Amino acid sequence: MAHLIETSHAQPLGRSMTTNPAKILLVDDDPQVRRALRTTLTSAGYVVVEARSGEEALEEVQAEGIVDMVLLDIKMPGIGGLEACRRLRKIFDVPILVISVLRTQEDKVQAFDAGADDYLIKPFGIQELLSRIHALRRRTAASESMPPFESAGLKVDFERRRVLVDSEQVHLTPTEFELLRYLVLNEGKPVSHHALLQSLWGPEHSREIQRLRVTINQLRRKVEREPDRLRYIHTEHQFGYRFEPVPQKPVKRKAKG
Repeated sequence: MAHLIETSHAQPLGRSMTTNPAKILLVDDDPQVRRALRTTLTSAGYVVVEARSGEEALEEVQAEGIVDMVLLDIKMPGIGGLEACRRLRKIFDVPILVISVLRTQEDKVQAFDAGADDYLIKPFGIQELLSRIHALRRRTAASESMPPFESAGLKVDFERRRVLVDSEQVHLTPTEFELLRYLVLNEGKPVSHHALLQSLWGPEHSREIQRLRVTINQLRRKVEREPDRLRYIHTEHQFGYRFEPVPQKPVKRKAKG
C-alpha cells in the first residue's frame, strides 16, 4: 500500500494562528493512518481526537463538544464517510476536510455535496495537509471585518456568521459562507470563476469549475427560495457569478387627516 504521508524537511505550519491549540477530530478506520496523522498533527501543535467510524465520530463530538476541524475518510464501515459528513455538518459549521484514496471527479462532487469544504487525495505530503488545514482555518477565522449586509429577504451578520433568509436562519458551511462573503463584497460586479476558486481554495484549484458549481448550487439552495427565479446569485455565462441585492420596498406611511 502506498504511504499515506510523504516526508518533508520543511517546517510544519499551524502554530502561529492562535495561542490556544486547535482541536481536530480525525476519523479513519485504519489505525496506521490515524497513527501517522496523529503524529503529524500533534507535532504541528494541534490537539487530536480520534474516531474509527462515522458512528464513533458522532459519539466523540457529543462527548467532547465543539472541535475546530474534522479530517474525515470516506471509505469506512457502518454509516460511511459521506453520511457521517452529512450528519456532522448538521451539528457543526466547522471546516470538514475529506481525505481519501478515491480520486474521481464524481467522488469529489459527492463529498462536497455532503458538506465537505475541501478534498485531499491519499497519498499526500505533510506540507500539503498542513497548508490545507491552515487555509481552511484562516478562512473560517474571518480575518476581514465586514459590516452587516441587508437586502430584501436576506440578512448577513459577518461578525457573528449568521444568515437569515426571509427572517429564517439558515446554516452555511464555512466554504459556503466564504463564497457568500466574497460575492457580497463584490456586489453588482461579475466575479470570474478563476477569482472565486483562488479565493476559496487557492491557486492550485483555479481550474476546478465543477467544484465551484457544486458549492454555488448548495449556496443557492439555502439562500434562494425560488430556484427558477434567482434573486441574489446570478450566472455570468462562461465567466462566473454576480451578486445583486434586491431593493427593499419603502415603508408606506399613512396619510394624516
